[in-house]
Amino acid sequence: MGFNIAPDEHIKQGKVTDVYFERVTKALAHRGINPLVSMEVRATALPGDLKWAVFAGLDEFLELVCGLPVSVRALDEGTLFSAGEPVVSVTGNYLDFGIYETAMLGLICQASGIATRAARCKKAAGDRAVISFGARRMHPALAPMIERSAFIGGCDGVAVVESAELIGEEPSGTMSHTLVLCAQDERVAFETFDEATPENVKRVALVDTFQDEKFGALFAAEVLGQKLYAVRLDTPGSRRGDFVKIMDEVRWELDIRGYNDVKIFLSGGLDETKILEYNRFADAYGVGTHISNSPVIDFSMDIVEIDGRPMAKRGKKSGLKQLWSCRSCGARAQTLADTETVSCSLCGVTMEPRLKEYYSEGQILEPQRKPGQIRSMVLEQLAASEL
Repeated sequence: MGFNIAPDEHIKQGKVTDVYFERVTKALAHRGINPLVSMEVRATALPGDLKWAVFAGLDEFLELVCGLPVSVRALDEGTLFSAGEPVVSVTGNYLDFGIYETAMLGLICQASGIATRAARCKKAAGDRAVISFGARRMHPALAPMIERSAFIGGCDGVAVVESAELIGEEPSGTMSHTLVLCAQDERVAFETFDEATPENVKRVALVDTFQDEKFGALFAAEVLGQKLYAVRLDTPGSRRGDFVKIMDEVRWELDIRGYNDVKIFLSGGLDETKILEYNRFADAYGVGTHISNSPVIDFSMDIVEIDGRPMAKRGKKSGLKQLWSCRSCGARAQTLADTETVSCSLCGVTMEPRLKEYYSEGQILEPQRKPGQIRSMVLEQLAASEL
């Protein structure tokens, strides 16, 4: 029977589309109507009225249009953008690409939502590590996309093996409760993990399967000694109580016994609000469902020009746009795409155009950056942004 997913060739053939795009295509073709159109992608609002989101999914967007007789202008993947700002535009004869609107939007709506949540968690965590743990909450076919998006959004690592291969990183993970339960003894579990795991993998002991967090942490330190890198607390919400006090107690007891270098790693039900609360004692976080089940960025794709003339439906501004930013003060501006220069209204500096021509006449015009490079750009922007 197979998995309930669309194969690559069906996506490229335009089969993953809302039926009304098929019907529109047939109707236009019936009358021989096939104008040259420019369509812009933007989000009127962001989830929860966020101030910014992270643009992601451009790599797959370009894969989809590869071979189509269109041109694509886009923000660099990893760019922070605000509601109302254009992130992508596509120009071509409508019948050559209209059938792909469903897939085009899907590729960037979900990826951008995940990257945005990851960026917010990383911003909240500061210099503490954030690992993407949420692939198990979503369809496995989506795991590489989910974790690539989480990584470029700022996560320091991902858990799934194939996802890590995609982004060129080593997968991140510790041990599970099943190891301790199957061993039926924490000492056996810790020793077995240590014996069977390569030396380059940090020893992070999951300490709350059978024991109180404090005594579990101390027992892990006793068993693993100087090999112990961190203790992981994955305590379920029903048992947490005042979790900050629990961490305080664990930290105190480890420190007074000389285990000052042992880190505290938290996982389970985390989001940016809890991360800000837990930063006092936590050294790293594993964030799952909050990132992988992120609300999508609600992009829409609208015609703004027909045969070179500005034209858009009610409620949309016509004309192909350019987005500008000021390197000095961060101000943003929008103009028509053919505007050559713009001076910042706040500080007078010449602004930089942000939408670049990425694809034209069957050729990728801008080199694709590696996920690590995109992530570095996101982190640089986060340093100058607020949650």
